[in-house]
Amino acid sequence: MAIVRWKPLIHQLPLVRNPSLSLREQHKRYIRCCSKNPSLSSSVGFVLGSKPDSGRNRPIVEAKAAQSPPLSEETDLISSEQFTVNRIKKTYGKVSVKLERRCGYEARWMLEVSCDLVGKWILHWGVSYCDNQAEWDQPPPEMIPPGSTVIKDYAIESPLNARSEGQSASAVQIEIDGDTPIGAINFVLKEEESGRWYHNKGRDFRIPLRGSSEDEITLSMKQSVSIWPEAFDQISNMLRKHEESDPAPAPAPILEDNTDTSSKKPIIAFHEDYTVIKEEPVQNSMTVTVRKSDKNSDKNIVDVDTDIPGHVVLRWGVYMDESKNWHVPPPPYPPATKVLRKSALQTLLEQKSLGLGNRGSFALNKEVKGLVFVLKLDEYTWVNNMGKDFAVPIGNSTLGNEEKIEENPGTVSATDKSVDTGAAPYTENLISGIRNLVDDISSHKDKAQKTNEEQDNILHEIEKLVVEAYRIFKNSSVVEKSEKSADDISTTPTQLVVSSGTGNGHEILCQGFNWESHKSGRWYHELGEKAKVLAELGFSIVWLPPPTESVSPEGYMPTDLYNLNSKYGNIEELKDIVHKFHEVGIKVLGDVVLNHRCASSRNENGIWNIFGGRLNWDARAIVADDPHFQGKGNKSSGDNFHAAPNIDHSQEFVRTDIKEWLCYLRKEVGYDGWRLDFVRGFWGGYVKDYLEASQPYFAVGEYWDSLSYTYGEMDYNQNAHRQRIIDWINATTGTAGAFDVTTKGILHSVLERCEYWRLSDEKAKPPGVLGWWPSRAVTFIENHDTGSTQGHWRFPAGKEMQGYAYILTHPGTPSVFFDHVFCFQEEIRRLISLRLRKKIHCRSTVKILKAEKDVYAAEIDGKVAMKIGPGFYEPESGPKNWTVAAEGADYKVWEAS
Repeated sequence: MAIVRWKPLIHQLPLVRNPSLSLREQHKRYIRCCSKNPSLSSSVGFVLGSKPDSGRNRPIVEAKAAQSPPLSEETDLISSEQFTVNRIKKTYGKVSVKLERRCGYEARWMLEVSCDLVGKWILHWGVSYCDNQAEWDQPPPEMIPPGSTVIKDYAIESPLNARSEGQSASAVQIEIDGDTPIGAINFVLKEEESGRWYHNKGRDFRIPLRGSSEDEITLSMKQSVSIWPEAFDQISNMLRKHEESDPAPAPAPILEDNTDTSSKKPIIAFHEDYTVIKEEPVQNSMTVTVRKSDKNSDKNIVDVDTDIPGHVVLRWGVYMDESKNWHVPPPPYPPATKVLRKSALQTLLEQKSLGLGNRGSFALNKEVKGLVFVLKLDEYTWVNNMGKDFAVPIGNSTLGNEEKIEENPGTVSATDKSVDTGAAPYTENLISGIRNLVDDISSHKDKAQKTNEEQDNILHEIEKLVVEAYRIFKNSSVVEKSEKSADDISTTPTQLVVSSGTGNGHEILCQGFNWESHKSGRWYHELGEKAKVLAELGFSIVWLPPPTESVSPEGYMPTDLYNLNSKYGNIEELKDIVHKFHEVGIKVLGDVVLNHRCASSRNENGIWNIFGGRLNWDARAIVADDPHFQGKGNKSSGDNFHAAPNIDHSQEFVRTDIKEWLCYLRKEVGYDGWRLDFVRGFWGGYVKDYLEASQPYFAVGEYWDSLSYTYGEMDYNQNAHRQRIIDWINATTGTAGAFDVTTKGILHSVLERCEYWRLSDEKAKPPGVLGWWPSRAVTFIENHDTGSTQGHWRFPAGKEMQGYAYILTHPGTPSVFFDHVFCFQEEIRRLISLRLRKKIHCRSTVKILKAEKDVYAAEIDGKVAMKIGPGFYEPESGPKNWTVAAEGADYKVWEAS
């Protein structure tokens, strides 16, 4: 993906620069120069990104324009625009893994991992022993290559060294004893300079030393399950093959010797090559010139010139009015042009000599108002104009437009003010209805008793009115006044006190674990020792890992829900850590998996759908449309999780058992609330029932959904994505919040491609859930799935503090990942301290001041100003005295004193 930003070409002409002349006059003089010396127009150097007299170092791009007739003094040139193209250059390489017997040594083996891409590469690796193939462990000391670094108690980092001087390929060798009890070696690659991790299709590279078996595959499947769609497909295929080949396996024979025999298998030679793709940011330029045709008075000529190498395809059309809808112009068309479904044309641009770029030229009728297009660089990479199609006016000259704007700063045309008066009376009625309802509640607040039915009816009506109100304001076209969100229409605590599972609005959440935390078996004890530190940093809530017995050691494949002895510690240690956090004033969330549950035994058909423990459900508790577990319940109310039986929450006995279990956790363990796993799998209305029964102080659901992309690039408008998350929150009647996946995804594109304009939506509000319903948005940049050693959607390396500068100063409830707390401890401390000092909360107001290519700036509650990005911003001096409160790499935050 790549994005460009354009500037009028006349601002980039150093030949005739004269501050005393207008831009139009400067352009006229340039045309005269070009008409007297035609070679000048094809050899002038254009300055990118800054004015010629700025005194800064500036890259120079030689604009070798397509050959065209000389321009006359004033009339030939209609418009000329230059674009800076920031794209990602992909370099394909190979990682080679080779396991061979050492020459002359019967019982010694050599493993070599090599990479042929240029760079400083690190092998992050560990071993799996034959008796526990799913775990990462450290190898014996004699296996560790020189120059390696020990990572905690489960991994090693070894640098890849150049094979020989002058070669780009690098490798590392690991010597292995043939009698070792190690069953496999696991690794991922890390590029040291960029900090980017390279996996094998989202999973670890795995080298089996002694082959593999069906039992090993099954064990790996059970203990390495993730929540990601790719993993679903792999698990489904394994399950399907297992069922087809052996629908009703016979009981395993009883062996007199129960010792593990896998370590007695001989080591097997292994050689595999894997493709890796290295991505680097690259800057190019593109120029589009529109001129009058000297051969046909009814035509205009469009010249496209770029220094982007390789094959470049122009997908284009024309527009006839201000709507800028795509149309296909009448023929003739340039060579190598295809018509695509009668809605667009696709032209392969002509490559310039010496591989210096591409160019093209074509004629359009004069009645055409403008040209619209995007560029295709390869099968997956498209270039557009900051999330929108390029649109170049043709019918009228655009020269001098910027000059006119400069003469009338801040002027807004009357036609720009669009007021939807039809919505106003209805909006007033809604607000009036809400206020009347609140007044009615307030007048009865002193009553000693209120039935559950009355309270439910009141809460239901409030939520319905609020949801309807925020939707109207969200879609309103009024621009004179800022639109209201659901949170703007709220009551004060003295008017209405309702436990909604959303806390008091000032919470700061810490995720208290990562994907590897279970490995020590003492995580509750280790984390409990950090309780005081987390409290001193300013966290008010900590999110603990899943507490139940589980097939997977991470806890997300639960079996007996009442068995609270897990890989993180036993039930007494769990109670102890909750008590420790309560002592320092931190509330505790339990991670509860309600969507699915692993069975304890098989039915008569050999299918795992009989549950054990205190909740000994059978197939009636499993949804009927789960394809693997022969459920006898009703159809699922959400998406299926294919790795385990999906629970049918429509069954009353299931809901009763879950409510009792949640209340047990609240009373017995002392949890204050919930993090709800994979809530896409069942209707949010069931969540409402569970929360009303367990009365949590705070609850947040993990509603994970894919963002919207076009041509392989993230769309600017992500309203549909955040609407799906809000729809789930609505289904819970607002009793729970949700992780703001929309904001995380947008921050990825912002920071990876320097597209800070994405942080303002079409109504100048934050583009994620926090822009529509901030009190229900739990913002984050990383968690145990996206980061840690899984790295499914890792936040851009080196940009983490820009992400935290954004979420810790903005509304919503910010969540900080455990790995980052101590990696960026002092910077995070300063941001949290500022948030608490200035009383920024989940409903704070945001005034976006800048959302440009290289900088985003905003003011929050009029008390905090911030900016992220390499571009410049400083708050204006005036009545407020702004002082710097925190700053770091490409971010800065001020507070008003």
